[in-house]
Amino acid sequence: MKPYQTIPIQECGERLVPIPDGLFSLECPHPYRELGAPYGDRSPFCLRESVLERLLEAQEILQTTHRGWRLRIFDAFRPVAVQQFMVDQALADLAEERGLKLRRLSDSQQQELLKQVYQFWAIPSHDPEDPPPHATGGAVDLTLVNATNQVVNMGSPIDEISPRSHPDYFATAASDPEQSYHRHRQLLAQVMRQAGFAQHPQEWWHFCYGERMWAWLTGEAAAIYGRQDAD
Repeated sequence: MKPYQTIPIQECGERLVPIPDGLFSLECPHPYRELGAPYGDRSPFCLRESVLERLLEAQEILQTTHRGWRLRIFDAFRPVAVQQFMVDQALADLAEERGLKLRRLSDSQQQELLKQVYQFWAIPSHDPEDPPPHATGGAVDLTLVNATNQVVNMGSPIDEISPRSHPDYFATAASDPEQSYHRHRQLLAQVMRQAGFAQHPQEWWHFCYGERMWAWLTGEAAAIYGRQDAD
């Protein structure tokens, strides 16, 4: 169990709304849909109303120092069925990376790989009292694009299961490129925090507001967003 899973939820009833295309840079085609993730008629580019407002505020803060730069939304709303699909996908990818056959994994091998997967992916629980962060509409994965709409190099891709994903991984780096990765990560974290978001301790790309991880990281007694999908 992760620490935020003990936080209670006091659902506020706020709507899930679409993220406007054009204001932000959206990751298209959406990477999980391309893999076949079961969204059905739900869009991954949705967030709670207050989360979207804060995202707009974060982008405005960004543009005060970096004219023309925008937030690039990689992923936002994620039904529990999609969370399960992506956990399974991450497990398969990690097994392949280690030269292992997924169907031939022993129980101990599978548990060891899942332990690594769950450092970065939330457990796809169907318990309404224990929703994964993205299933609430209160979490967003994102990066930055510059004034020419080029993705800014953060030093590692979103969703990489590796220590390089930790926000401060390049903090003590000596090379100029690695120092720039750290500056970019700091910039993203700074504008998001100024807008009221909290950052996942192990992921430079994951920010949240209103759900249980945010409540745990900010010392709130309860989350205000619960699960939004009905599977």
